Amino acid sequence: MNQELLHLLDQISREKGIDKSVLVEAVLSAVLSAARKRMGPMENLQARLDDGSGAITLFSPKTVVLEDDIIDDSIEISLEEAEMITPTADLGDTVDVIHELEDYGRIAAQTAKQVIIQKVREAERETIYNEFIDRQGELVNGVVARVEREGNLVVDLGRTEALLPRREQSFRETFKRNDRIRAYIIEVKKSSSGPQVILSRTHPGFLMRLFEMEVPEIYEDIVEIKEAARDASGRAKIAVMSNDKDVDPVGACVGIKGMRVQSVVQELRGEKIDIIPWTEDQVQFVRNALSPAKVARVYMNEDEKTMQVVVPNDQLSLAIGKRGQNVRLAAKLTHWKIDIMSEDEADADFERLEALRRAELAFSLPKRLADSEATEAETAAEENGSTAALADMPEGLDEDAAEAADEDVNASANADMPEAISEDGVDAAVSEAEAVVSTFDETLLDGDDPERSDESQT
Repeated sequence: MNQELLHLLDQISREKGIDKSVLVEAVLSAVLSAARKRMGPMENLQARLDDGSGAITLFSPKTVVLEDDIIDDSIEISLEEAEMITPTADLGDTVDVIHELEDYGRIAAQTAKQVIIQKVREAERETIYNEFIDRQGELVNGVVARVEREGNLVVDLGRTEALLPRREQSFRETFKRNDRIRAYIIEVKKSSSGPQVILSRTHPGFLMRLFEMEVPEIYEDIVEIKEAARDASGRAKIAVMSNDKDVDPVGACVGIKGMRVQSVVQELRGEKIDIIPWTEDQVQFVRNALSPAKVARVYMNEDEKTMQVVVPNDQLSLAIGKRGQNVRLAAKLTHWKIDIMSEDEADADFERLEALRRAELAFSLPKRLADSEATEAETAAEENGSTAALADMPEGLDEDAAEAADEDVNASANADMPEAISEDGVDAAVSEAEAVVSTFDETLLDGDDPERSDESQT
């Protein structure tokens, strides 16, 4: 029976992938649990398994003391009793008191069975979790075990089952039970029912791993995939670069007659893939990302991480793509906010900004000139008045007389101010500027009518 136990532990260890020491610990825990039910609670009750014979020994370690000094007989033993177990025992030594393994009954055996099953299950879950947590970001192959009502797929990976949520499936794909499937591990987490492996077929990493399988240059690090972006509508873009100047990264990914990229497209059920060269020049990278559309010019704002892209009029719809698909993928790929406009729209915006600048200039110039002339005249008047007042000021003038003289100086300065910079003249200049701004507003409102626009600007 003891040898059978060892063979059984070896078999379970191989089948479940669990370390044998974990199984031995589970068996010993089960024996202790059954013994305590039979013998009552004992704090120092222990068990060990002989690796050679497979025999299980149940014992209690006790300290050797004099018989008169025994306080707790569950952990202490007299010297006479210890010498009967171990003849060389001495005071202060520890002696293992052996307990006979009896027939513990059906309840104790059932308890032992439950303990072993629970320990083995926990060890198996921990082993599976440790295995798949290191494979996060890799491709796995499996078989569809069942299709749930919400559209989620339960995939059998061999040692465990994984979940492929409906949101991580392409709208082009349909799977049924027993179909073979390839997916990308995006998350591994612990749960009350064991480790849960979450799969995806829409993640950009899935696309990158497929190209690694099909393109040897990527596997050998000659060609590198720098960025990848995918859209739910069924289109993707990848940016590649070469570490060898003699190797074309785009051509390596496409393959002879497109064989390599076609293998990836077939796995993705016909998803369209744009392969573009990656470059450190962000402006050129954005130009490449918007292909096949041609770009006329690009205005970059590094502080706001935005780029304003101007394209020829006949390229606008191509640059934006169906439902904004092309520009959305380009923004994901480059990590820049992209605003696209045609050349006509860009010219119209420039004309509006120029008109606004001229209107602001027309509004502020008369007021600035009037303020400048008024300041100069007031300064000159103060200087003249101060000189005259100082010349006429008698010696020993008191404080009240000085204040009266100052008021006379101010009155003289105001009297000498020219009429051209009077308050009425400034108001007239401001009114004229407001009329210019009003004309500019009408130009903006009528901007869609070329004839009215031309009349307003005239």
